[in-house]
Amino acid sequence: MWRSTISSEPAAEPRRGRSAGSSLLAVLVLVCGSALAPGPARTKVFLTVDEALALAFPDCEVERRNVFLTDEQVARARQLAGVEIEGALVHPYAARCDGKDAGNAYFDTHRVRTLPETLMVVVDPEGRVRRLEILAFREPEEYIPREIWYRQFDDQALGAELDLKRKIRGVAGATLTARATTDAVRRVLALDRVIHEEKKP
Repeated sequence: MWRSTISSEPAAEPRRGRSAGSSLLAVLVLVCGSALAPGPARTKVFLTVDEALALAFPDCEVERRNVFLTDEQVARARQLAGVEIEGALVHPYAARCDGKDAGNAYFDTHRVRTLPETLMVVVDPEGRVRRLEILAFREPEEYIPREIWYRQFDDQALGAELDLKRKIRGVAGATLTARATTDAVRRVLALDRVIHEEKKP
């Protein structure tokens, strides 16, 4: 059992590409790669995986799970999300607080414009977004929307309204970030729903 306390040890794997998972390794790869890159393309790391989980689930038990989706489940998640899902291996971080299910955290690494970012999306037991955090962002920082923009996702469930120009407002100067973030949230919510459908009798 893994506890969500900040640790000096590397934790877990963030999602590579668009498969759901979570590990600090991907963030570290981004950091090391950006150190060698010329010009302004430098990775900004805001949180480690440990720190993000500690913020989401303070004093809770968090277990990293391995879920292998069938081809049918991947297809259903893709249909629900309305965006591409690559890979069938998902690594939800399942949390229990005071013995009760507190939801799952997912780490999603995806391309914004030409470079990647990593987000943590926490989904509550009812399938709604409980928390959204940026872990790493390699595009120029001026492409990051203000904090208040990300709060639009709080308590959102998967549905047609969870889209830009509907419940989610766009943001001038960061359109690609807004689209990538919205797609990532839809992808995570779809995967979470498919995983929990499997558990139902």
